[in-house]
Amino acid sequence: MGIPRPVLLTTAVSALAGALLLAPLPATAAPGQDTRRPHPVRESGGPDTTAAALQKTTGTPGTSAPPALRKDGGYPRRTVLDTPPENPADKSIKLGLAPYHSLAPRLNALQKLSDRVSVEVAGRSAAGHELYLVTVTAPESSRESREQDRMRELIEDSPAAAAKDRRITSSYKTPVFINNNIHGNEWEGTDAALKLIEELAKAKDGRTAGLLAKNRIYLNVTANPDGRIAGTRANGNGFDLNRDFITASQPESQTIRRIAVDKQPAVMLDLHGYVNGTLIEPTTPPHGENYEYDLFLKNSYANALGMEKAVNDLGYTPDKDGVQPPVIPFRDQQEGWDDWPPIFTPQYMAFQGAVASHTVEFPMRVNNNDYNNLPVEELRRRSAINTDIAGAVMRATLDYTLDHRTSLIADQIETFRRGAAGEAQRPVSEETVPGVPGIGPEDVYTTSFPRAYVIPAGQGQRSATAAARLVDHLIANDVRVERARTGFRLAGRSYPAGSYLVDMHQAKRGIANVILDAGRDISADVSTMYDISGWSLGLLWGASVDKVQKADGGLHIPTRPVQAASPTGAVTGHGDLRLRLDDPKELAALNSLLTQGVRIRRAADGSAIVPASARREAAVLADRYGVAFTATKEKGSGTVARTRVAAAVTSGEQFALREMGFEVLPVSTATLNAGFDWSKADVLYVSSGLQYGALNPAARSALDGFLAGGGGVVTLGSTGAAFNTAAGLLAVKPVAGNGDANGVVRVTNAGGPITGGAPAHTFVYSPLWFTDLGRGVRVEQSYGTGGPLVSGHWRAKEDGTGGPSDAAGRASVVSGMSTKGGSVVLFGTEPLFRDHPKGLFSQVGRALLGAAG
Repeated sequence: MGIPRPVLLTTAVSALAGALLLAPLPATAAPGQDTRRPHPVRESGGPDTTAAALQKTTGTPGTSAPPALRKDGGYPRRTVLDTPPENPADKSIKLGLAPYHSLAPRLNALQKLSDRVSVEVAGRSAAGHELYLVTVTAPESSRESREQDRMRELIEDSPAAAAKDRRITSSYKTPVFINNNIHGNEWEGTDAALKLIEELAKAKDGRTAGLLAKNRIYLNVTANPDGRIAGTRANGNGFDLNRDFITASQPESQTIRRIAVDKQPAVMLDLHGYVNGTLIEPTTPPHGENYEYDLFLKNSYANALGMEKAVNDLGYTPDKDGVQPPVIPFRDQQEGWDDWPPIFTPQYMAFQGAVASHTVEFPMRVNNNDYNNLPVEELRRRSAINTDIAGAVMRATLDYTLDHRTSLIADQIETFRRGAAGEAQRPVSEETVPGVPGIGPEDVYTTSFPRAYVIPAGQGQRSATAAARLVDHLIANDVRVERARTGFRLAGRSYPAGSYLVDMHQAKRGIANVILDAGRDISADVSTMYDISGWSLGLLWGASVDKVQKADGGLHIPTRPVQAASPTGAVTGHGDLRLRLDDPKELAALNSLLTQGVRIRRAADGSAIVPASARREAAVLADRYGVAFTATKEKGSGTVARTRVAAAVTSGEQFALREMGFEVLPVSTATLNAGFDWSKADVLYVSSGLQYGALNPAARSALDGFLAGGGGVVTLGSTGAAFNTAAGLLAVKPVAGNGDANGVVRVTNAGGPITGGAPAHTFVYSPLWFTDLGRGVRVEQSYGTGGPLVSGHWRAKEDGTGGPSDAAGRASVVSGMSTKGGSVVLFGTEPLFRDHPKGLFSQVGRALLGAAG
């Protein structure tokens, strides 16, 4: 299927014709199957893949802060977008698709074309590109928009009352959210969205008028402009944004989270590629246990059938076009495409009120090797098919929303009502979800929600800094948090005034439980998982969290609602100061002091001693980072120096290291072979992309010189362990667990400079442990005895080895002096995984400081 030669859209908007708006834009390149998502593997390729590509394809974008989403005024809400410079290296062009620089003029034209179209700058990408949120709806006065806001707030705040509100039934506009191009090299959703916007803007038929009178359609035109430009899956920081929604470390995922909270979509699509035939969720088991899955499955399955029909009606065939029939995993597959973790966009949206949300994967691959090797004509043929299919599923979803508007709103209200009332979930069955065939016991996943969670305050608790971070994260996810005005007792425990309370009788109890609960071991349920299976922020983010399963007589605690956590920074007493170094913000404060030239000494427990002369600097950092400097009489032994880290790491680890304030020098086998000045580094950190045996003689000699001179080494995972063995550093035997295993596990910490103050849990992904420890090797941390897995998926391998019982009691973190003279620390765990487990970061930070001398 061919497409016309694209034409360039200029800023002369008044001269544009409708046909021009629909044309692919612009092409300066000459014209010229995948059956399932790839199994998850440890991130590779180095942290700077996307950043390097962006550096080649775009100039430095602006860095001014974007306006917040408007919450006043009617529609349309027009924004005259700045037009970026034309960029002939944008990877979209080769496919005949719209390059990023063409989007702003095109959206400006669409706003002029119709009063149904509004555009706002919702945020900026990691590389500073504007994120465009388009709203398509019938015009609204300011008063009408305020009434829409009132009804939306009532649905969440008072769902029982909302269920009886006739205005909601008759007049509330159902919010639909369409998210495009979150993986930068899965382009076509953006182009289908632009076509859809124009169709809706220009349509004169009564059905479209009715659709826009009763619905608001929100489109994130490209969720990942960095990757769109560079032709990479990841954003400019090297992150897969569709794994970031429980952490929200990246500005793009934070923007989508804000849209979800502010707009409260009932229906959501997330457009991806490439799986042939077109994959349309709902998913295989296991299903997230915190959903109201009966309401979700009812709508998601019905909408999937409509999308399937729309794709089939396009007429593409395997023989003629290479397009296989669509696949609905819930119906057509047994396992391997699950909706268990809340890290994906559609799964996250269910916790913000979506009762139908879907990943849709178009079929024709145009990225990676295909992009580089196929003729341009074939690539454009495939992209045109993908764009057609993306448009078809969008239109089918809007048809479903229009035809089922009343029940969709009612089901969103019912989702929130159950939470507010503290009612039990309804297990799915063919009786509770009529019209969905094939529901079996393997689809039943529910949980017993607790009555409350308490995040304690006061002495004897873990880091107040960590507690504040967790509270702010809950609030950002629209979880309601209160703070106790007085001390109280609950479930036999006493808590001081100032403790935080999460009453689980609230509309969004699902996301609250996702964040705070320990999670569940699902190893016995399925043979493999698509991605991570455990993530508990309650166990991994460094705060103390108490689960109150029952509260006889209810919660009668004097509290006040919390809009943000109370400040936690402090400088106490007189004289020298102690900084604990149990939290990444404490590491960031330490590194800031070192950058300023403050002389820091090391305490026996690994904390830092700050001289009294630096109290002024400490006060500034206490306020900036929310950390506590406490008076101490301990003088410490040895100095702490500014640590420069040569890092062969994943993007998530690099981001976490910089979050802690370390100076990071990215390295790899290639960079060392090209020549590296080791005088610029104090310690080497290896987890990805560096093989000792692949170094050329000059690079190996230079590295060995660094090690012989006392250079320290910290390694993580199988790549790090292999580096240690090949370089002959620390006498240990690494033992690999099941490579598919991941989750939250119990550990025993030895204390001291590395794991002093560390939580009793850690995160693993392809776990390792260490045996046959040589003389002088110290065990810093061990996996818990018995069954160490708390939540996640960890089975033994087919030969019966590599399971959690084999790891129980084994060393997970070890340290010692290298045979070549420097300090070495080996991690078999994942303390920095995707910038997520904040409470574990300090283990790596402390290890780097110690290894540096």
